[in-house]
Amino acid sequence: MNTTETELKCAPKKRTGARCVVDGLIHAGCEVLFGYPGGYVIDIFDCLYDAPLRFILSRHEQGAAHMADAYARATGKPGCCLVTSGPGATNTVTALATANMDGIPMVCITGQVSLNMIGNDAFQEADVVGITRSVTKHNFLVRNVDELPATLAKAFYIATSGKPGPVVVDIPKNIQQQLTAAVEPEHIDIRAYRPAGSVDDDSVARLAALINASQSPLLYVGGGAVGGGIPGCLAELARKASIPVCETLMGIGIFPCDDPLSLRMAGMHGTLAANKAIYNCDLLLAFGARFDDRVTGKLAAFAPRAKIVHVDIDCSAIGKSVRTDFSINGDLRDLLPKLLPLVQSSKHEAWLEQVFAWKSRHPYSYPSIPGTLMPQYVIEQVWEATNGEAIIATDVGQNQMWAAQYYPCKTPRQFLSSGGLGTMGFGLPAAIGAQLGRPDKRVVCITGDGGIQMNFQELVVAVEHKLPILVVILNNTYLGMVRQWQELFYGKRYSGVTLSQHGRGGNEGIADSPRYLPDFVKLAEAHGANACRVSTPEAVKELLPKALASRQPWVIECLVNPEANVLPMIPPGGSVADTVES
Repeated sequence: MNTTETELKCAPKKRTGARCVVDGLIHAGCEVLFGYPGGYVIDIFDCLYDAPLRFILSRHEQGAAHMADAYARATGKPGCCLVTSGPGATNTVTALATANMDGIPMVCITGQVSLNMIGNDAFQEADVVGITRSVTKHNFLVRNVDELPATLAKAFYIATSGKPGPVVVDIPKNIQQQLTAAVEPEHIDIRAYRPAGSVDDDSVARLAALINASQSPLLYVGGGAVGGGIPGCLAELARKASIPVCETLMGIGIFPCDDPLSLRMAGMHGTLAANKAIYNCDLLLAFGARFDDRVTGKLAAFAPRAKIVHVDIDCSAIGKSVRTDFSINGDLRDLLPKLLPLVQSSKHEAWLEQVFAWKSRHPYSYPSIPGTLMPQYVIEQVWEATNGEAIIATDVGQNQMWAAQYYPCKTPRQFLSSGGLGTMGFGLPAAIGAQLGRPDKRVVCITGDGGIQMNFQELVVAVEHKLPILVVILNNTYLGMVRQWQELFYGKRYSGVTLSQHGRGGNEGIADSPRYLPDFVKLAEAHGANACRVSTPEAVKELLPKALASRQPWVIECLVNPEANVLPMIPPGGSVADTVES
């Protein structure tokens, strides 16, 4: 055999770019891929035909990306989705922005017109890189098929390292069809990308000294603290030093809600105990939280008596919203094990006595109104029926806040919700993504009659794949949170928030009961799901166990009090002193 023949025999086998995409997904550990086909990704879909991946066909690209997002939230693995060019890609923008705001690892692969057609207004052409630049952690336009395997590997590395986030890989049609001998790289090294990691010993010692000197410390923990080993270390720190813990919406479940030190959620609709503790503490330990305006309210009145310590893996978050007295840019997984031995055991008896008194005097509560179904009661019954162990996926608005308040969570990755962007339509596809990622858990979607209509079409995906998700619609006939603000701050001038047909001119005779337009029960049944409408506490209590026991997709529409409000509430721009409790 001559040299040329030997070289050819040893040379890597060439693959198409499309095959590189599928192989790259498998190499990265992808097991479930969400998406929607189209002409500019048809070559990739041809390679998916016999690939060892579970492909989930959504009914809208936004739904696919939300499913991938929630899959990541529920499992800790990066979510993956695949869509075509033009409208396929632009339909993912809201979901990408949702994941980006909340720091969720995702890789979204989009098709693109051939390189020679870019800029010619070709059919289904869109500047995907330009459009998604501000709503992703990073994005790529692949211009050379030889770079494709490495680009995909970089996408997964960027999405999962440092502060996680979504990454878009835009792949032109001709790149998918070209051949390459390039293979997946064994190691990733990206120039100028060095995510924060280990924390130096001096910083750890300084932080321990601050904790040991504090008389009334408070842990304020956000979604950035969700990670391997962190919840256990965090609980050990809190118990060793007797430090109460409050959470952001994204941090729900990081610290067990049934621990005496738990103050639950802080902020606009958080517990009064958590907000009072923030106002009165002398040391605020912010771990993986970005000081969202829904938590801080009036900045001048936020933790006015405290030294503020901010630990975050994202250096851009430090000092952005709130002044800090000491900060550490690093990984909590590295920091906490180093910190624990240096922190002294403490009692903080006077501080805990005060905190426990606030907890006792100001629990979450709601009025019992005869003849009406209260939404808070529905959430409580969901908690009872699931033993508090379900994964909860919410939409946004009142239903989201009631779920946060009345479904106490004990574990991380149990409460899935669009935090930073506040995306309606997230709940149902998120429940599907979570159930596919965690088939061992029960998944419940808590949604409203507004949010459910934004992605209702995805219910058929749950039916198609026999996913036993439970969808609970809190139907108050309004866009509830906006209506609440209009009631409290705009003199009850309800503008553009009424979803029922009641009282609308020209709608007489449109349905037997104008409240049932659309009829969610019929709509769910048309998609192949089980469905029922309830309007009394007794019916809720009776139906929930039946629906959960069926192990089939269920939709329960609950006709709840139309003007129930989410309370307590700190008005926007206000402080704990301005709290509305009733």
